[in-house]
Amino acid sequence: MPNDHDPPSQRRAKDRIGGSVSNDGRAMLAALECLAERAGRVILPYFRPEGQPAERKADGSPVTEADRAAEAVILDGLAELTPDIPVIAEEAMAAGHKPAITGLRFWLVDPLDGTREFVGGNGEFTVNIALIDNCAPVLGVVHAPALALTYRGAVGLGAWRTTHGTPQAQRIEARRPPVEGLHIVSSRSHGDRAALGRYLAGLSVSGERQVGSSLKFGLLAAGEADLYGRFGPTMEWDTAAGHAVLTAAGGSVQAADGTPLVYGKAGFRNPSFVALGCR
Repeated sequence: MPNDHDPPSQRRAKDRIGGSVSNDGRAMLAALECLAERAGRVILPYFRPEGQPAERKADGSPVTEADRAAEAVILDGLAELTPDIPVIAEEAMAAGHKPAITGLRFWLVDPLDGTREFVGGNGEFTVNIALIDNCAPVLGVVHAPALALTYRGAVGLGAWRTTHGTPQAQRIEARRPPVEGLHIVSSRSHGDRAALGRYLAGLSVSGERQVGSSLKFGLLAAGEADLYGRFGPTMEWDTAAGHAVLTAAGGSVQAADGTPLVYGKAGFRNPSFVALGCR
């Protein structure tokens, strides 16, 4: 139930949506942005520009107390907003807590995407929240607390970017590739460079920028880049929110073999994929 301390947009989302987000997508986006920002405020006191140590999970990936604290905030918020929609969250999954996915609709949460950037003192880390419906991400928020930057989008409604010092969200759209060639975004610390080179062979490329976390999807959605190829393993919670924003902005994401990148796979592991600024 909503309470008097919720922002008006979040109260509207609770009142109108309940177990469905189709009735008022804008209200849900606003509520999710508030939730992601709340998680970001929990993360920032842990962030140290000089870097910091991290624990290692069973798969060798890093995890910090900030990951766990942010995820707790998000799980509590989603339980209030949509109690009937299950949540797949990275740290809960790592701890062995996998809720039953009995329908086609569920949340995917990465409370701190880009933990390597976070641990290394780089501010290019994000909070990712996405709604999956019928195997596709339909609504998502990507919030970068250290950069005071948020991307949000819902398929059929559009995509927006909010930056520090900007009073209103800016509508964003993916662009057609410029005549001088594709501007590529790539991972700073992940992926198979040789495989990416083979994919790009024969294409006109004007430049490349290395960016951490799901911010790469945001750059494509905002028309500031054209292609992001990831040839190497990712998990669904790594990509779902950015995928939703990019699709809402007119872009697309497909597996490297050209088939759609779908969600709800066994193990929640993604194949290699390519994100494009224009379908």
